[in-house]
Amino acid sequence: MMGEPAMKPLKIVQWTTGKVGTCALRAILDDPRLTLLGVYAYSAEKAGRDAGSLCGRPDCGVLASDDVEALIALSPDAVVYTPFMADLDHLESLLRAGIDVVSTNLLLNCGGLVGATRERLEAACAAGGSSLLVTGVNPGWINHVTASLTAVCRELDCVTIAESTDVSNYASKETWDAMGIGRSETDAQVLAVAQGAMVSFRDAALGLARSLGLELDELDFTIEHARAARDVDLGFMQIAQGSYGALRSAWVGRIDGKPVVTTSVAWYLTPALEEDWHFDDEHYHVSITGEPGVDVRIRFVAPQWSGGDWSVLTALPAVNAIGEVVCARPGILGLEDIGLVAAPAGEWRKASAAG
Repeated sequence: MMGEPAMKPLKIVQWTTGKVGTCALRAILDDPRLTLLGVYAYSAEKAGRDAGSLCGRPDCGVLASDDVEALIALSPDAVVYTPFMADLDHLESLLRAGIDVVSTNLLLNCGGLVGATRERLEAACAAGGSSLLVTGVNPGWINHVTASLTAVCRELDCVTIAESTDVSNYASKETWDAMGIGRSETDAQVLAVAQGAMVSFRDAALGLARSLGLELDELDFTIEHARAARDVDLGFMQIAQGSYGALRSAWVGRIDGKPVVTTSVAWYLTPALEEDWHFDDEHYHVSITGEPGVDVRIRFVAPQWSGGDWSVLTALPAVNAIGEVVCARPGILGLEDIGLVAAPAGEWRKASAAG
């Protein structure tokens, strides 16, 4: 029996090489279904460097560039978009040029993927016949897994995704400042900034509800902080005793006043807290109330990591979704558009055997 004809590798441009981008770049180079066509360098000192050297791999002959138009002119099949801050002009240019985009950037600095931002990017997709998927580990992977788990239910009352994580190895002082960590009080301004920083989880709750065919009446945000019981020096930031060292927040979607979709996080930079908070050892707890109910706990096991390398966990769902995104309809994609994304384990084995 003749096998199916081999598909040509998809041509990919990696957009920035920060913590997540570096992991994505390695994954692209390791995936025989993909060919690295170009790399966008955010900083001038990276422009002109070989992509391999930017991610700790041997030189591959692809040089990073800070010329947006030149990268677009390469006509890649897709871009893996991983900058810390989103640039809507860049995104719009890529999509209008007919280039599909898989983004781990959650568009937080643009207010999330709603309102005028969503309309602008939808228009760009329509003009270019392109697709945009925003994903990662959470929001992203865990939402896809959760939606799939409901397939066994004949009745569905409520779906909850709870993340519990030691985030002390996430060295981004700017992120934790925005969340209120290190402060000693929570005023209206802190709450507003924290809510803005958590907007991606709002989008995730809305996307999960949409994939389940639910129209929410309301979507509420809650956040609370716990104080460090002693001074903590994390290297990238200091947390004084009595200031906030952990937070819990949630977006709760309701219909007829009852919760139907909840996405929550419990993040701590130190376990030594004045408040008696409990954190699950599992990274995720998915609870589905229905007939039947489903209770799933997920823990990432990687001895070589310090806790869990969230940059890897963010990058790989995006890289592994490229094929599905390229085959999907034009427009901003949701859970219902791409199905479950899997690792190309068979292709990895073939490439290893051949090499």
